[in-house]
Amino acid sequence: MAIVNDDPMQGQVDLIREVFMYAHRFKGKRFVFQIGSHIIEDSRFPALVRDLSILHKAGIKIILVPGAGKRIDDVLERYGVETQRINGVRVSSYEAMPLIKMAAFDMANMVMTQLASQQVDAVIGNWVRARSIGVNNGVDFQGTGSVYRVNLNLLDRVLEDNLVPILPCIGWSGSGKPYNISSLELASLLAEQVQAEKLFFVSDGLELRSENHQTPAEGLVTRDGLITRLSAPAADQFLVLNKPSVPNQDVRWNGEELAMELVRLAAHAARNGVERIHLLNGRLDGVVLKEIFSTIGMGTMVHADPFDSIRPMRSGDIPEVLRIMEPNIEKGILVRRDENDLLSMYKDFVVYETDGTIRGCAALHAYPEGQAEIAGLAVDPAFAYLGAGQKMVRFLVEKAQLENFDQVFLLTTQTGDFFELLGFKQDDLDSLPETKKQHYNLDRKSRIYLMPLN
Repeated sequence: MAIVNDDPMQGQVDLIREVFMYAHRFKGKRFVFQIGSHIIEDSRFPALVRDLSILHKAGIKIILVPGAGKRIDDVLERYGVETQRINGVRVSSYEAMPLIKMAAFDMANMVMTQLASQQVDAVIGNWVRARSIGVNNGVDFQGTGSVYRVNLNLLDRVLEDNLVPILPCIGWSGSGKPYNISSLELASLLAEQVQAEKLFFVSDGLELRSENHQTPAEGLVTRDGLITRLSAPAADQFLVLNKPSVPNQDVRWNGEELAMELVRLAAHAARNGVERIHLLNGRLDGVVLKEIFSTIGMGTMVHADPFDSIRPMRSGDIPEVLRIMEPNIEKGILVRRDENDLLSMYKDFVVYETDGTIRGCAALHAYPEGQAEIAGLAVDPAFAYLGAGQKMVRFLVEKAQLENFDQVFLLTTQTGDFFELLGFKQDDLDSLPETKKQHYNLDRKSRIYLMPLN
């Protein structure tokens, strides 16, 4: 198994590599950000805009959707206009609509002002077409609408001119009638229509933690209690398991209800072509950059396609595999292998990928006596929490079964406990195939572990 490299600079080097890899990958791609109104009015918002500006200057096409719920509440209260919500949706009276428009564009202007301070040009547009919600279950929602479509031609021109588009939570009918729309719904539909690479919901203190929720058995990954990844099917199951027993009918969503709504929108977007949807706590410094330029990230990611996978190794993978192996070789956990060694046997290896980057490797070597050896197992230490080592071992054991081997064996000096947990039993030298026995290194004194397959 992989261990931590003692070189104090190695972590910085690995981080630089990762940042440049993702920067190259995402250049020219479209990212949609929905930013909650509490975050925009927070004193730390300028730092978030600085990070968004870095993305823009790196060639990523960012599209911003500012929330305005808190500002709308404040403005309506200031003018003595009462408001009502049904299941978290504001009933926007016709009397309130001029004030709601004012508040929504005020938030958009706050975002544009902060971008200007970073020398980033932006434009606020009326590119959203909306329809009235109308009367629902006997309630007339009046000026509240739902998103119908976005004028993509105009939006594309803005992006081509290297401007940052800002879309307030106001949409217009074909006749020019304004509607108050959900910025969450707008961001989700927008990401689908512009074929965004990523969609971000940057909210106030939002963190999905496994200790606070019932979680599905598969398709979910946690780290220190934080739910870091959810597949779209797992997100659907998560919503079923955590459905509130008593819906909140009359007031604004609480934190838990907002979290469920974001998971619902994220799962929907994932099924409609958005590759990655990220739920972030906007009060954490640098959360956007850490989420984008690190495979580990800082929030919860919902995804449609497999985020991690095990695949056969290719010859072009050899430099990355050697890099992952090197800490283990230096500590004597793995036998030293060089490029020529791997080139001669790379077809025996599999690699473990996360988001297109190799994070682990292992090999299955065949012997004529009906035995196969698991060897060369190494995992990037930063990704051990994903269970990559266990997944590769189980994958190779299943591969050996499919290829009708009678048993698999391995040699290890320091990771016997790990393999015992996976069902291997310690054995002696006589259990090895004859050719392996002849090359057994008496100086290393490796322990021998065996697993029968029939």
